[in-house]
Amino acid sequence: MAMITKLDQYLAMRKDRYYYSRRVPKLYRLLDGRRLVRCSLGTSSLEVARARRDLLAEADDHYWASLCATMGHENTDKVEAVILERYRAACARAMAKGFMYAPAVDLAANSQLDDILSRLAFMMKDTGERKQNAEAVLGGAKVPRIKLSKAFELYCSRAEVGELANKSPAQVKAWKKAKYRAITNFVKLVGDLHMHQIQRFHAQKFYDWWALRLQPKGGQQPLKANTANRDLGTLNKLFREFWIHEGQENRENPFRNLRFKHTYIAETPVFENDWVRGKIIQPNIFAGMNKQAVCLIYGLIETGCRPSEVANILPESIKLDAPVPYISIKPRVGRELKTHSSMRDIPLVGVSLLAFQNSSKGFPRYNDKSQAMSALFMKAFRVRNLFPTEAHRIYSFRHSFEKRMLEAGLDYGLRCLLMGHHNTRPQYGDGGSMEYRQKELLKIAHPVPKGFEDSLQ
Repeated sequence: MAMITKLDQYLAMRKDRYYYSRRVPKLYRLLDGRRLVRCSLGTSSLEVARARRDLLAEADDHYWASLCATMGHENTDKVEAVILERYRAACARAMAKGFMYAPAVDLAANSQLDDILSRLAFMMKDTGERKQNAEAVLGGAKVPRIKLSKAFELYCSRAEVGELANKSPAQVKAWKKAKYRAITNFVKLVGDLHMHQIQRFHAQKFYDWWALRLQPKGGQQPLKANTANRDLGTLNKLFREFWIHEGQENRENPFRNLRFKHTYIAETPVFENDWVRGKIIQPNIFAGMNKQAVCLIYGLIETGCRPSEVANILPESIKLDAPVPYISIKPRVGRELKTHSSMRDIPLVGVSLLAFQNSSKGFPRYNDKSQAMSALFMKAFRVRNLFPTEAHRIYSFRHSFEKRMLEAGLDYGLRCLLMGHHNTRPQYGDGGSMEYRQKELLKIAHPVPKGFEDSLQ
Protein backbone atom coordinates (compact mmCIF):
# COMPACT_ATOMS: atom_id res chain seq x y z
CA MET A 1 0.00 0.00 0.00
CA ALA A 2 1.24 3.47 -0.87
CA MET A 3 2.35 5.72 1.98
CA ILE A 4 -0.81 7.86 2.28
CA THR A 5 -0.37 10.30 5.14
CA LYS A 6 -3.37 12.55 4.45
CA LEU A 7 -6.98 11.46 4.19
CA ASP A 8 -7.53 12.98 0.74
CA GLN A 9 -4.00 12.69 -0.58
CA TYR A 10 -3.76 12.29 -4.40
CA LEU A 11 -7.42 13.37 -4.82
CA ALA A 12 -8.58 16.33 -6.94
CA MET A 13 -12.07 17.54 -7.90
CA ARG A 14 -13.06 18.67 -11.40
CA LYS A 15 -16.64 19.26 -12.61
CA ASP A 16 -18.15 17.25 -9.72
CA ARG A 17 -15.90 14.29 -10.42
CA TYR A 18 -12.92 13.10 -8.41
CA TYR A 19 -9.54 12.53 -10.05
CA TYR A 20 -6.49 10.59 -8.97
CA SER A 21 -3.59 13.04 -9.27
CA ARG A 22 -0.07 12.07 -8.27
CA ARG A 23 3.42 13.19 -9.24
CA VAL A 24 5.82 10.47 -10.27
CA PRO A 25 8.54 10.24 -7.59
CA LYS A 26 11.94 11.55 -8.75
CA LEU A 27 13.44 8.10 -8.22
CA TYR A 28 11.32 6.65 -11.04
CA ARG A 29 11.06 9.53 -13.57
CA LEU A 30 13.87 8.21 -15.78
CA LEU A 31 12.04 4.87 -16.00
CA ASP A 32 8.44 6.08 -16.26
CA GLY A 33 8.73 9.16 -18.49
CA ARG A 34 5.73 10.90 -16.95
CA ARG A 35 5.80 13.69 -14.42
CA LEU A 36 2.16 13.58 -13.36
CA VAL A 37 -0.26 10.65 -13.12
CA ARG A 38 -3.81 11.92 -13.52
CA CYS A 39 -7.00 9.98 -14.25
CA SER A 40 -10.70 10.19 -13.48
CA LEU A 41 -12.05 8.03 -10.69
CA GLY A 42 -15.50 8.11 -12.28
CA THR A 43 -17.38 9.11 -9.15
CA SER A 44 -18.64 12.09 -7.22
CA SER A 45 -18.65 10.07 -3.97
CA LEU A 46 -15.69 10.93 -1.74
CA GLU A 47 -15.86 7.53 -0.04
CA VAL A 48 -15.74 5.65 -3.35
CA ALA A 49 -13.00 7.97 -4.62
CA ARG A 50 -10.82 7.24 -1.60
CA ALA A 51 -11.22 3.49 -2.09
CA ARG A 52 -10.33 3.69 -5.79
CA ARG A 53 -7.46 6.08 -4.97
CA ASP A 54 -6.02 3.47 -2.61
CA LEU A 55 -6.07 0.81 -5.32
CA LEU A 56 -4.49 3.06 -7.93
CA ALA A 57 -1.81 4.23 -5.51
CA GLU A 58 -0.94 0.64 -4.68
CA ALA A 59 -0.91 -0.29 -8.37
CA ASP A 60 1.47 2.58 -9.17
CA ASP A 61 3.79 1.63 -6.33
CA HIS A 62 3.94 -1.95 -7.62
CA TYR A 63 4.47 -0.74 -11.19
CA TRP A 64 7.35 1.57 -10.26
CA ALA A 65 8.95 -1.08 -8.09
CA SER A 66 8.79 -3.58 -10.94
CA LEU A 67 10.39 -1.12 -13.39
CA CYS A 68 13.18 -0.43 -10.95
CA ALA A 69 13.76 -4.10 -10.11
CA THR A 70 14.16 -5.18 -13.74
CA MET A 71 17.09 -2.83 -14.33
CA GLY A 72 20.24 -4.91 -14.46
CA HIS A 73 18.85 -8.07 -12.82
CA GLU A 74 18.75 -11.49 -14.44
CA ASN A 75 18.21 -13.53 -11.28
CA THR A 76 15.25 -15.91 -11.75
CA ASP A 77 13.81 -15.28 -8.30
CA LYS A 78 14.04 -11.54 -8.88
CA VAL A 79 12.29 -11.81 -12.24
CA GLU A 80 9.52 -13.91 -10.68
CA ALA A 81 9.10 -11.32 -7.93
CA VAL A 82 8.79 -8.58 -10.55
CA ILE A 83 6.17 -10.58 -12.47
CA LEU A 84 4.21 -11.01 -9.26
CA GLU A 85 4.38 -7.28 -8.50
CA ARG A 86 3.17 -6.33 -11.99
CA TYR A 87 0.41 -8.93 -11.85
CA ARG A 88 -0.86 -7.61 -8.52
CA ALA A 89 -0.63 -4.06 -9.79
CA ALA A 90 -2.74 -5.02 -12.81
CA CYS A 91 -5.34 -6.69 -10.56
CA ALA A 92 -5.57 -3.61 -8.33
CA ARG A 93 -5.78 -1.20 -11.27
CA ALA A 94 -8.45 -3.29 -13.03
CA MET A 95 -10.58 -3.25 -9.88
CA ALA A 96 -10.17 0.50 -9.58
CA LYS A 97 -11.46 0.86 -13.15
CA GLY A 98 -14.49 -1.30 -12.41
CA PHE A 99 -13.27 -4.58 -13.94
CA MET A 100 -12.15 -7.94 -12.56
CA TYR A 101 -8.69 -8.83 -13.83
CA ALA A 102 -8.41 -11.83 -16.14
CA PRO A 103 -5.50 -12.86 -18.40
CA ALA A 104 -6.03 -12.00 -22.07
CA VAL A 105 -6.26 -15.70 -23.02
CA ASP A 106 -9.04 -16.26 -20.49
CA LEU A 107 -10.86 -13.12 -21.64
CA ALA A 108 -10.82 -14.33 -25.22
CA ALA A 109 -11.92 -17.84 -24.34
CA ASN A 110 -14.41 -17.36 -21.52
CA SER A 111 -15.72 -13.79 -21.28
CA GLN A 112 -19.11 -12.64 -22.47
CA LEU A 113 -19.13 -10.36 -25.50
CA ASP A 114 -20.57 -7.49 -23.45
CA ASP A 115 -17.66 -7.67 -21.03
CA ILE A 116 -15.08 -7.61 -23.83
CA LEU A 117 -16.82 -4.70 -25.57
CA SER A 118 -17.01 -2.67 -22.34
CA ARG A 119 -13.27 -3.18 -21.79
CA LEU A 120 -12.48 -2.09 -25.36
CA ALA A 121 -14.79 0.91 -25.01
CA PHE A 122 -12.93 1.95 -21.86
CA MET A 123 -9.62 1.79 -23.70
CA MET A 124 -11.01 3.88 -26.57
CA LYS A 125 -11.89 6.66 -24.09
CA ASP A 126 -8.59 6.37 -22.25
CA THR A 127 -6.36 9.39 -22.89
CA GLY A 128 -3.48 8.60 -20.54
CA GLU A 129 -1.78 5.69 -18.76
CA ARG A 130 -2.61 3.52 -21.75
CA LYS A 131 0.14 1.03 -21.08
CA GLN A 132 -0.75 0.39 -17.45
CA ASN A 133 -4.48 0.33 -18.16
CA ALA A 134 -4.03 -2.09 -21.06
CA GLU A 135 -2.22 -4.49 -18.77
CA ALA A 136 -5.01 -4.23 -16.22
CA VAL A 137 -8.18 -4.04 -18.33
CA LEU A 138 -7.15 -6.23 -21.25
CA GLY A 139 -5.24 -8.83 -19.21
CA GLY A 140 -1.74 -8.07 -20.41
CA ALA A 141 0.11 -8.79 -17.17
CA LYS A 142 1.83 -12.14 -17.05
CA VAL A 143 0.36 -14.61 -14.55
CA PRO A 144 2.91 -15.13 -11.73
CA ARG A 145 4.67 -18.46 -11.46
CA ILE A 146 4.67 -19.06 -7.72
CA LYS A 147 5.77 -22.48 -6.52
CA LEU A 148 3.69 -24.49 -4.05
CA SER A 149 6.36 -24.16 -1.36
CA LYS A 150 6.36 -20.36 -1.73
CA ALA A 151 2.56 -20.27 -1.73
CA PHE A 152 2.66 -22.19 1.55
CA GLU A 153 4.98 -19.57 3.06
CA LEU A 154 2.57 -16.83 2.00
CA TYR A 155 -0.36 -18.81 3.39
CA CYS A 156 1.37 -19.15 6.77
CA SER A 157 2.28 -15.45 6.87
CA ARG A 158 -1.34 -14.45 6.24
CA ALA A 159 -2.56 -16.97 8.82
CA GLU A 160 -0.35 -15.31 11.45
CA VAL A 161 -2.70 -12.32 11.60
CA GLY A 162 -5.83 -14.46 11.57
CA GLU A 163 -5.98 -18.15 12.31
CA LEU A 164 -2.74 -18.21 14.33
CA ALA A 165 -3.11 -14.87 16.07
CA ASN A 166 -4.17 -16.27 19.46
CA LYS A 167 -2.32 -19.58 19.43
CA SER A 168 0.60 -20.18 21.77
CA PRO A 169 4.06 -20.90 20.29
CA ALA A 170 3.53 -24.65 20.81
CA GLN A 171 0.09 -24.50 19.20
CA VAL A 172 1.50 -22.59 16.21
CA LYS A 173 4.28 -25.15 15.85
CA ALA A 174 1.79 -28.03 15.87
CA TRP A 175 -0.44 -26.24 13.33
CA LYS A 176 2.44 -25.64 10.93
CA LYS A 177 3.84 -29.14 11.37
CA ALA A 178 0.61 -30.77 10.20
CA LYS A 179 0.31 -28.44 7.21
CA TYR A 180 3.98 -28.78 6.28
CA ARG A 181 3.65 -32.57 6.19
CA ALA A 182 1.00 -32.32 3.47
CA ILE A 183 3.12 -29.95 1.36
CA THR A 184 6.22 -32.13 1.77
CA ASN A 185 4.35 -35.31 0.81
CA PHE A 186 2.92 -33.68 -2.32
CA VAL A 187 6.24 -32.16 -3.41
CA LYS A 188 8.04 -35.50 -2.99
CA LEU A 189 5.44 -37.19 -5.18
CA VAL A 190 4.90 -34.70 -8.05
CA GLY A 191 7.48 -31.96 -7.50
CA ASP A 192 7.39 -28.35 -6.33
CA LEU A 193 5.05 -27.20 -9.09
CA HIS A 194 4.00 -23.64 -9.79
CA MET A 195 0.48 -23.01 -8.50
CA HIS A 196 -0.99 -22.50 -11.99
CA GLN A 197 0.50 -25.86 -13.10
CA ILE A 198 -1.29 -28.00 -10.52
CA GLN A 199 -4.02 -29.94 -12.31
CA ARG A 200 -6.65 -32.50 -11.36
CA PHE A 201 -4.44 -35.42 -12.39
CA HIS A 202 -1.76 -34.26 -9.92
CA ALA A 203 -4.34 -34.19 -7.12
CA GLN A 204 -5.67 -37.60 -8.20
CA LYS A 205 -2.15 -39.01 -8.17
CA PHE A 206 -1.72 -37.77 -4.59
CA TYR A 207 -5.07 -39.32 -3.63
CA ASP A 208 -4.05 -42.66 -5.17
CA TRP A 209 -0.70 -42.52 -3.34
CA TRP A 210 -2.55 -42.15 -0.05
CA ALA A 211 -4.97 -44.96 -1.00
CA LEU A 212 -2.04 -47.39 -1.25
CA ARG A 213 -0.86 -46.35 2.21
CA LEU A 214 -4.30 -46.93 3.69
CA GLN A 215 -4.39 -50.49 2.31
CA PRO A 216 -0.73 -51.53 2.07
CA LYS A 217 0.48 -54.90 0.88
CA GLY A 218 3.01 -57.17 2.50
CA GLY A 219 1.66 -56.99 6.04
CA GLN A 220 2.58 -53.35 6.62
CA GLN A 221 0.63 -51.35 9.18
CA PRO A 222 -2.10 -49.32 7.43
CA LEU A 223 -2.33 -45.60 8.07
CA LYS A 224 -5.58 -43.92 9.09
CA ALA A 225 -8.01 -42.24 6.73
CA ASN A 226 -8.23 -39.10 8.85
CA THR A 227 -4.47 -38.56 8.39
CA ALA A 228 -4.86 -38.75 4.61
CA ASN A 229 -7.88 -36.44 4.74
CA ARG A 230 -5.91 -33.85 6.69
CA ASP A 231 -3.29 -33.78 3.92
CA LEU A 232 -5.91 -33.50 1.19
CA GLY A 233 -7.79 -30.85 3.17
CA THR A 234 -4.64 -28.80 3.67
CA LEU A 235 -3.88 -28.73 -0.07
CA ASN A 236 -7.51 -28.00 -0.89
CA LYS A 237 -7.59 -24.99 1.42
CA LEU A 238 -4.13 -23.73 0.38
CA PHE A 239 -5.10 -23.80 -3.31
CA ARG A 240 -8.43 -22.07 -2.63
CA GLU A 241 -6.99 -19.36 -0.38
CA PHE A 242 -4.09 -18.64 -2.73
CA TRP A 243 -6.27 -17.99 -5.77
CA ILE A 244 -8.85 -16.04 -3.77
CA HIS A 245 -6.01 -13.78 -2.66
CA GLU A 246 -4.93 -13.43 -6.30
CA GLY A 247 -8.46 -12.41 -7.33
CA GLN A 248 -9.38 -15.70 -9.03
CA GLU A 249 -11.85 -17.13 -6.53
CA ASN A 250 -13.71 -19.01 -9.30
CA ARG A 251 -10.66 -21.00 -10.37
CA GLU A 252 -11.47 -24.72 -10.30
CA ASN A 253 -9.84 -26.47 -7.35
CA PRO A 254 -8.04 -29.70 -8.40
CA PHE A 255 -8.38 -31.11 -4.86
CA ARG A 256 -12.17 -30.71 -4.73
CA ASN A 257 -14.19 -33.69 -3.43
CA LEU A 258 -11.12 -35.86 -2.80
CA ARG A 259 -11.69 -37.48 0.55
CA PHE A 260 -11.60 -40.95 2.10
CA LYS A 261 -14.37 -42.35 4.26
CA HIS A 262 -13.33 -42.42 7.89
CA THR A 263 -12.27 -45.83 9.10
CA TYR A 264 -12.99 -47.20 12.54
CA ILE A 265 -10.82 -45.67 15.24
CA ALA A 266 -10.41 -47.67 18.42
CA GLU A 267 -11.63 -45.81 21.48
CA THR A 268 -9.12 -45.00 24.19
CA PRO A 269 -9.92 -47.46 27.00
CA VAL A 270 -10.98 -46.20 30.42
CA PHE A 271 -9.40 -46.79 33.81
CA GLU A 272 -11.80 -48.90 35.86
CA ASN A 273 -12.62 -47.62 39.35
CA ASP A 274 -10.92 -50.50 41.16
CA TRP A 275 -7.71 -49.93 39.19
CA VAL A 276 -7.63 -46.20 39.94
CA ARG A 277 -8.33 -46.71 43.64
CA GLY A 278 -6.04 -49.69 44.11
CA LYS A 279 -3.11 -48.64 41.93
CA ILE A 280 -3.04 -44.92 41.19
CA ILE A 281 -4.60 -43.08 44.13
CA GLN A 282 -2.07 -44.39 46.58
CA PRO A 283 0.30 -42.43 48.83
CA ASN A 284 3.79 -42.00 47.36
CA ILE A 285 3.08 -44.01 44.20
CA PHE A 286 4.78 -41.21 42.26
CA ALA A 287 7.70 -40.81 44.66
CA GLY A 288 10.65 -39.27 42.85
CA MET A 289 8.56 -37.11 40.50
CA ASN A 290 8.41 -33.36 40.93
CA LYS A 291 5.46 -31.96 42.86
CA GLN A 292 3.91 -30.11 39.92
CA ALA A 293 3.80 -33.27 37.81
CA VAL A 294 2.22 -35.32 40.60
CA CYS A 295 -0.43 -32.70 41.35
CA LEU A 296 -1.16 -32.28 37.65
CA ILE A 297 -1.88 -36.01 37.30
CA TYR A 298 -4.27 -36.02 40.24
CA GLY A 299 -5.82 -32.77 39.01
CA LEU A 300 -7.08 -34.68 35.96
CA ILE A 301 -8.88 -37.51 37.75
CA GLU A 302 -11.88 -35.67 39.22
CA THR A 303 -12.13 -32.86 36.63
CA GLY A 304 -12.10 -34.79 33.35
CA CYS A 305 -9.92 -32.07 31.82
CA ARG A 306 -7.66 -32.49 28.85
CA PRO A 307 -4.06 -32.61 30.13
CA SER A 308 -3.17 -29.43 28.20
CA GLU A 309 -6.05 -27.55 29.85
CA VAL A 310 -4.69 -28.23 33.33
CA ALA A 311 -1.04 -27.76 32.35
CA ASN A 312 -1.77 -24.26 31.03
CA ILE A 313 -4.17 -23.04 33.69
CA LEU A 314 -3.30 -19.67 35.24
CA PRO A 315 -3.32 -18.98 39.01
CA GLU A 316 -6.28 -16.61 38.66
CA SER A 317 -8.35 -19.45 37.17
CA ILE A 318 -7.91 -21.59 40.31
CA LYS A 319 -10.66 -20.44 42.68
CA LEU A 320 -9.81 -22.10 45.99
CA ASP A 321 -11.35 -19.37 48.18
CA ALA A 322 -14.80 -19.54 46.58
CA PRO A 323 -17.68 -21.08 48.61
CA VAL A 324 -17.33 -24.05 46.25
CA PRO A 325 -13.69 -24.37 45.10
CA TYR A 326 -13.44 -24.67 41.31
CA ILE A 327 -11.25 -24.16 38.27
CA SER A 328 -12.15 -22.07 35.24
CA ILE A 329 -11.12 -23.36 31.82
CA LYS A 330 -11.09 -20.44 29.39
CA PRO A 331 -9.03 -19.01 26.51
CA ARG A 332 -6.61 -16.17 27.00
CA VAL A 333 -4.41 -13.90 24.95
CA GLY A 334 -1.75 -16.11 23.40
CA ARG A 335 -3.54 -19.41 23.88
CA GLU A 336 -6.83 -20.72 22.54
CA LEU A 337 -8.99 -23.67 23.54
CA LYS A 338 -9.82 -26.63 21.33
CA THR A 339 -13.45 -25.53 20.88
CA HIS A 340 -15.76 -22.76 22.08
CA SER A 341 -17.67 -25.27 24.22
CA SER A 342 -14.43 -26.11 26.06
CA MET A 343 -14.96 -23.01 28.23
CA ARG A 344 -16.35 -24.22 31.55
CA ASP A 345 -16.17 -24.03 35.37
CA ILE A 346 -15.56 -27.32 37.18
CA PRO A 347 -15.97 -27.84 40.95
CA LEU A 348 -13.00 -29.41 42.71
CA VAL A 349 -13.63 -32.56 44.71
CA GLY A 350 -11.63 -35.48 46.07
CA VAL A 351 -8.03 -35.93 45.02
CA SER A 352 -8.27 -33.12 42.46
CA LEU A 353 -9.19 -30.62 45.18
CA LEU A 354 -6.16 -31.69 47.21
CA ALA A 355 -3.95 -31.51 44.11
CA PHE A 356 -4.91 -27.92 43.34
CA GLN A 357 -4.64 -26.89 46.98
CA ASN A 358 -1.02 -28.05 46.79
CA SER A 359 -0.41 -26.34 43.44
CA SER A 360 -2.44 -23.17 43.84
CA LYS A 361 -0.16 -21.27 41.42
CA GLY A 362 -0.80 -23.71 38.60
CA PHE A 363 1.83 -25.69 36.74
CA PRO A 364 4.28 -23.20 35.15
CA ARG A 365 6.83 -25.97 34.60
CA TYR A 366 4.51 -27.45 31.93
CA ASN A 367 2.98 -24.30 30.40
CA ASP A 368 2.92 -24.77 26.61
CA LYS A 369 4.95 -27.97 26.92
CA SER A 370 2.27 -30.59 26.31
CA GLN A 371 4.52 -32.98 24.40
CA ALA A 372 7.22 -33.03 27.07
CA MET A 373 4.57 -33.45 29.77
CA SER A 374 2.90 -36.33 27.92
CA ALA A 375 6.22 -38.13 27.42
CA LEU A 376 7.04 -37.78 31.13
CA PHE A 377 3.65 -39.10 32.22
CA MET A 378 3.73 -42.05 29.84
CA LYS A 379 7.15 -43.07 31.13
CA ALA A 380 6.10 -42.61 34.77
CA PHE A 381 3.04 -44.83 34.33
CA ARG A 382 4.86 -47.54 32.42
CA VAL A 383 7.78 -47.94 34.81
CA ARG A 384 5.27 -48.22 37.67
CA ASN A 385 2.98 -50.60 35.75
CA LEU A 386 0.03 -48.24 36.12
CA PHE A 387 -1.44 -48.93 32.66
CA PRO A 388 -3.76 -51.97 32.60
CA THR A 389 -3.06 -52.48 28.87
CA GLU A 390 -0.77 -51.12 26.15
CA ALA A 391 -3.74 -49.21 24.73
CA HIS A 392 -4.23 -47.10 27.87
CA ARG A 393 -3.09 -43.49 27.89
CA ILE A 394 -3.16 -40.51 30.26
CA TYR A 395 -6.23 -39.41 28.28
CA SER A 396 -7.96 -42.51 29.72
CA PHE A 397 -8.69 -40.45 32.85
CA ARG A 398 -10.93 -38.17 30.77
CA HIS A 399 -12.83 -41.13 29.32
CA SER A 400 -13.16 -42.63 32.78
CA PHE A 401 -14.60 -39.38 34.14
CA GLU A 402 -17.26 -39.36 31.41
CA LYS A 403 -18.15 -43.02 32.01
CA ARG A 404 -18.50 -42.49 35.77
CA MET A 405 -20.88 -39.57 35.22
CA LEU A 406 -22.98 -41.62 32.79
CA GLU A 407 -23.23 -44.62 35.10
CA ALA A 408 -24.11 -42.39 38.07
CA GLY A 409 -27.05 -40.95 36.14
CA LEU A 410 -25.81 -37.35 35.93
CA ASP A 411 -27.89 -35.13 33.64
CA TYR A 412 -26.82 -35.16 29.98
CA GLY A 413 -26.50 -31.38 29.82
CA LEU A 414 -24.33 -31.31 32.93
CA ARG A 415 -22.11 -34.06 31.53
CA CYS A 416 -21.62 -32.08 28.31
CA LEU A 417 -20.84 -28.92 30.27
CA LEU A 418 -18.28 -30.55 32.55
CA MET A 419 -16.59 -32.36 29.65
CA GLY A 420 -16.54 -29.23 27.48
CA HIS A 421 -18.57 -30.99 24.78
CA HIS A 422 -21.14 -29.37 22.50
CA ASN A 423 -24.65 -29.99 23.83
CA THR A 424 -26.87 -31.20 20.99
CA ARG A 425 -30.05 -30.51 22.97
CA PRO A 426 -31.61 -27.06 23.45
CA GLN A 427 -29.87 -25.45 26.42
CA TYR A 428 -31.69 -23.45 29.06
CA GLY A 429 -29.98 -21.66 31.92
CA ASP A 430 -26.31 -21.82 32.85
CA GLY A 431 -25.97 -25.52 33.61
CA GLY A 432 -26.72 -25.21 37.33
CA SER A 433 -25.04 -23.57 40.29
CA MET A 434 -21.60 -24.55 41.51
CA GLU A 435 -23.24 -26.08 44.58
CA TYR A 436 -25.38 -28.30 42.32
CA ARG A 437 -22.40 -29.30 40.19
CA GLN A 438 -20.36 -30.10 43.30
CA LYS A 439 -23.16 -32.25 44.76
CA GLU A 440 -23.38 -34.22 41.52
CA LEU A 441 -19.63 -34.75 41.24
CA LEU A 442 -19.41 -35.98 44.81
CA LYS A 443 -21.54 -38.92 43.66
CA ILE A 444 -18.66 -40.20 41.53
CA ALA A 445 -15.61 -39.01 43.47
CA HIS A 446 -13.05 -41.67 44.41
CA PRO A 447 -12.43 -42.09 48.17
CA VAL A 448 -9.23 -40.41 49.35
CA PRO A 449 -7.05 -43.00 51.15
CA LYS A 450 -5.37 -42.30 54.48
CA GLY A 451 -2.01 -40.61 54.15
CA PHE A 452 -2.66 -39.45 50.60
CA GLU A 453 -2.83 -35.74 51.41
CA ASP A 454 0.47 -35.87 53.29
CA SER A 455 2.15 -37.46 50.24
CA LEU A 456 1.39 -34.34 48.18
CA GLN A 457 3.15 -31.94 50.53
